[in-house]
Amino acid sequence: MKKLFSVLVVLFIVNSAQAQWFFNKERIANLENFDKKRFSYGYFLGFNSYDFKIDYKDQYADDNTDIQVERSTGFNVGLVGDMRVNEYINLRLEPGLFFTQRNLTFPGFAEQKDFLREVKSTYIHVPLLVKVSTKRLNNIKPFIVGGVSTSLNLSSNEKNPEDNEQGKFRMTNGTNYYELGFGIDFYLFYFKFTPSIRGVFAMNDELVRDDDPNSPWTGNIDKLSTRGIFVNFTFQ
Repeated sequence: MKKLFSVLVVLFIVNSAQAQWFFNKERIANLENFDKKRFSYGYFLGFNSYDFKIDYKDQYADDNTDIQVERSTGFNVGLVGDMRVNEYINLRLEPGLFFTQRNLTFPGFAEQKDFLREVKSTYIHVPLLVKVSTKRLNNIKPFIVGGVSTSLNLSSNEKNPEDNEQGKFRMTNGTNYYELGFGIDFYLFYFKFTPSIRGVFAMNDELVRDDDPNSPWTGNIDKLSTRGIFVNFTFQ
């Protein structure tokens, strides 16, 4: 969480410096009537970095008993539907397909087949977002965005009768999130280009526990929930 906010602050400062350069010089306005349309559409490509937040039943366990999470960079692709509410507020629906992998290392095991779980996930992710923008200045318009979302994990293993005893790590099919981020609209000659960054935080427990209540893999986990960072590049 702290790392996410650090990244947001750094990017905000960088974007502000860039924006200052744009603000101080009059430029030819591109796509002057773009924001007057009630509805607009587009698509996005991007990257993700998913993590797990893990709460333990035994709050006094030392660091040697914690599960280690190794993140990797995944890929996003999806569509954008935008509805203009007024000059400063838009509602956005951004359904997409998200691919990611997280590796979990469980303590107390000697063999890799026991201590390592590769959690490969393919999400159908559907956020409903509120975009709050500043007034357009030349050909840029900074904004913040927030909202809620839901996802379907196509690789969850929720219905799999096998559990970690057989090497299968299981998660719930569905997850709900809240999201928060910011970005900048760039009005180019032919289209609007928007880089953005968002933090995504699951609100529910996603772990499907092993059949054995004292399982060395899931027995001490009170809650396991996804959190992640999305970096998207939108074209409208």
